[in-house]
Amino acid sequence: MDAILFDLDNTLYAPERDLFSLIDKRINRFMEEVVAIRPAEVDGLRRHYWKAYGATLQGLIRHYGVDPEHYLEYVHDVDIAGRLLPDLDLGRELSGLAARRCIFTNGSRRHAERVLAALGLAEHFEEIFDIRVAAYQPKPCPDPYYGVLAALGLSAERCIMVEDSPDNLATAKDLGMTTVLVGAGPPAPFVDYQAPTAFAACRLVSSLF
Repeated sequence: MDAILFDLDNTLYAPERDLFSLIDKRINRFMEEVVAIRPAEVDGLRRHYWKAYGATLQGLIRHYGVDPEHYLEYVHDVDIAGRLLPDLDLGRELSGLAARRCIFTNGSRRHAERVLAALGLAEHFEEIFDIRVAAYQPKPCPDPYYGVLAALGLSAERCIMVEDSPDNLATAKDLGMTTVLVGAGPPAPFVDYQAPTAFAACRLVSSLF
C-alpha cells in the first residue's frame, strides 16, 4: 500500500474526549446567531441537511448563502488543548508505518493543525486534505475522495482508509480502498478490518502490509 488516509475527529483520539460536542454547540450558535434561524428549527434542519447533503455546511450554503470560510472559522473556535493531550504511543506507531500518511477530514485545515498539535502528531503526516478538497463537499460524497486520490497521484486500490464513520468507509470501499473501522460497530461488507483505537489500527496495518 502506498498511502494511509486517516480521519481526524473521533479517530485519532477517543470519542470520550468529547471534543465534537464543543463544535456541535458552535454549529448551533452559528445557525441561530449568524444565520438567524429560530432555535426551535435548528435540530430539524441539521438532521435534514445531514441526510440530504452529508453535512450541515452544505445545507447552509445552498439554502442561506452562508460564507463557508466564516462558518469553518466560527464552528472550530473551540478549546482543543483543554480536551486533548499528546499521544506519544500513537506517534511511535505512526512513525513505524512505511506508507505515506495523510489526514482526510470534513473539518478545516486549521482545525486539523490544532488537533494534531495538541496530540503531538503533526510531524507524522505529510498532508492534510480538508473540506475544501472538493468545493466543501463532505465525505461520504465521492468527490472529495477523488480529489484526494488525484492530489496524491494514486489509485484507490493503493490506499488504506482509517475512519470511525461506517458511511465514510462505504464510499472508500466502493472506490477500491482497503478499509479500517476505528471503534465499535456491527460487521459490514465494506469494512475490511476493525480496531478499537487508532493505535491498534496502526499496529494492524503494520502487521498486514
